[in-house]
Amino acid sequence: MGVIWAGAAIGIGGTVAMDLWALLLDRLAGQGRPNWGNVGRWVGWLFRGRVFHDDIGAAAPVAGERALGWAFHYLVGVVYGVVFALIVGGAWFDAPVFWMAWIWGIVTIAGGWFLLHPGMGLGWALSRTERPWKVRVMGLLAHSVFALGLWATALAL
Repeated sequence: MGVIWAGAAIGIGGTVAMDLWALLLDRLAGQGRPNWGNVGRWVGWLFRGRVFHDDIGAAAPVAGERALGWAFHYLVGVVYGVVFALIVGGAWFDAPVFWMAWIWGIVTIAGGWFLLHPGMGLGWALSRTERPWKVRVMGLLAHSVFALGLWATALAL
């Protein structure tokens, strides 16, 4: 399996792990699941030339925004997996080590904190939310689970 395909596979595995984590938190702790419709709305507005919103919920809806949000979520997971695979190289897949995937998982939160969240009106690193530190920690945990999914998928390849 080539490095690009292996990267895509681990990206999907990491994203599935993150989604299962969100489902578990919702079921066991009432955490609530991510609103991929708002993400899709943001992506839809990107195609119209607008990156930053005061409140994405107040922006005009985009046709198919929920599906667009889910597709974007998985596309980003695949891109992160491929970039990681290109960074670590094919040898990593012969003997995957968790700590490298974990560092990458933590690095990937920057995309949310410094582009997606401010773009949706949530502020840099979620600074405009009700409890910024809580959602930051939850994000770091979710990206750690993403890393676990990257690593576990690589072990299965």
